Amino acid sequence: MMGRLNLFVGAGLVGAWLVAVAVSSVYTPADPLSMDFSARLQAPAEGSLMGTDQYGRDLYSRVLAASRISFGVSFATVVFAMTLGAVIGALAGYVGGLTDRIVVMCLDALMAFPPLLLVLMFLSVVGPSVPAVVLALGVGYTPTAARVMRGTVLSIREVEYVEASRVLGGSDAWTLWRHVLPNAVSPLTVLATSMFATVLLLESALSFLGLGVPPPAATWGGLLADGRQFLSQAPWLCIFPGLVISLALLGVNLLGDALRDRLDPHQRDAV
Repeated sequence: MMGRLNLFVGAGLVGAWLVAVAVSSVYTPADPLSMDFSARLQAPAEGSLMGTDQYGRDLYSRVLAASRISFGVSFATVVFAMTLGAVIGALAGYVGGLTDRIVVMCLDALMAFPPLLLVLMFLSVVGPSVPAVVLALGVGYTPTAARVMRGTVLSIREVEYVEASRVLGGSDAWTLWRHVLPNAVSPLTVLATSMFATVLLLESALSFLGLGVPPPAATWGGLLADGRQFLSQAPWLCIFPGLVISLALLGVNLLGDALRDRLDPHQRDAV
């Protein structure tokens, strides 16, 4: 029952976010970058659902535009980290031997540094931009994906159907592609959802610190950073972006929990 509720609520929140991303790509009530100093710091009203910021820009339009950037950065980061990590982990786990030991040592060295520290070091050198944020976050979370993929492949490569494929003359590449990788999809899917939530929160934190996607582009973390200096005068500048971030994280986490319950056999047996 709880798993179905998590799936329903999580899918609803994530679906609403995806709708906002799609709508903001073609339409926003106002230009997110258009300034109107005569309308600055107006409270939420019928004409402006979330009010205006210190430059008179419509906050609702900026939150919509920011949803597209936050989703794009998070999605691209997860795809990058999961793809690179899956390739590295699959090769290390399936080939084994010296290759596996070298890969594990490299992964351990990278995982000795917190992802946030690696990201901050990288962005301080190359400067903030969308490609730089995606690359920095992707590299930071690749070791996690690689370790999960390696462990999964190690547990799969010795099962009967993989041995049968080898005995029947299947090449290592064919066996890996046809029999090993399809059975590693479930744990990677669960990891991807949890990683998506973590990356979303970290991207918002980087934007809040001024190291994320640079202005004038709107980001949820950037909107929070802009609104904190007007917190007593115009609290809606922080309330609405913070609420949207919280709902997006809640939706992704609930959806991830539901997928874990359905795809993880140990969790499913426990239920």
